[in-house]
Amino acid sequence: MPYCKVHNANFYYEDIGAGIPIIIIHGFSPDHRLMKGCMEPIFEKLTGWRRIYIDLPGMGQTKDYEVISNSDEMLQAVIDFIDAVIPNQHYLLVGESYGGYLTRGVIRQHSEKIMGAAFICPLIIPEKQHRTLPAHTIIFSDHEFLTKLTTEQRDDFTSNQVVLDEYNWNRYLHEVLAGCQVADHQFLDKVQKHYGFSFRIDEMVFEKPCVFLLGKQDSMVGYKDAFAILDKFPRATFTVLDRAGHNLQIEQADLLNVHISEWLSRVDEFVK
Repeated sequence: MPYCKVHNANFYYEDIGAGIPIIIIHGFSPDHRLMKGCMEPIFEKLTGWRRIYIDLPGMGQTKDYEVISNSDEMLQAVIDFIDAVIPNQHYLLVGESYGGYLTRGVIRQHSEKIMGAAFICPLIIPEKQHRTLPAHTIIFSDHEFLTKLTTEQRDDFTSNQVVLDEYNWNRYLHEVLAGCQVADHQFLDKVQKHYGFSFRIDEMVFEKPCVFLLGKQDSMVGYKDAFAILDKFPRATFTVLDRAGHNLQIEQADLLNVHISEWLSRVDEFVK
């Protein structure tokens, strides 16, 4: 198994393909399977991109992270990993939820090396009480399928998804829940007490191709807060998708594929 030892963590990662590196960062609690499940189908028809999926400390198979106690240290571990795996290279970033928050932190420190970034349901405001959130809404339910789930499964599914059918359940189970079930929740509770960075981000203007994909029914991080940083990303597509909660990458998979592919074409044009 591929591991990369840095100062405060031993990262598990998966390295697929060849070409321009893309560092792909999942959200808080799941692991790299969340991102691999939604990103790899995009590259079935694309070449020239090297995808590097990581397990964040406390999640998945990453080890030796116990000294980390806050998001500042989590970010530094990610930056150390990037410096170790692709030293002195230009690269792209893809961040989902908390991974999107970390991505903004990496941009703050490495903007000259980053050729573009994609944000999927990004965490904008760490403190939940300060977020602008829609009420949780179910858009579609396959009631016959839901009877096949246990009460515990059904309660979890309905509290996290807005499209409740067999396709969404199977992907949610294997790409999201599978990672959550192996997470070090005691460690994550410690980090979550210092969830926000101790420094300001989004102070600089990042003029590289970007895309923000936001779920209209995302009741975890919301979508409205992202527009507060719109002017900091002048080359960004901002898209709010209906029929999409915090797992937009599953509930609107086709539109995710289109937007990420289009973003990569803009990056390709930019670097030429």
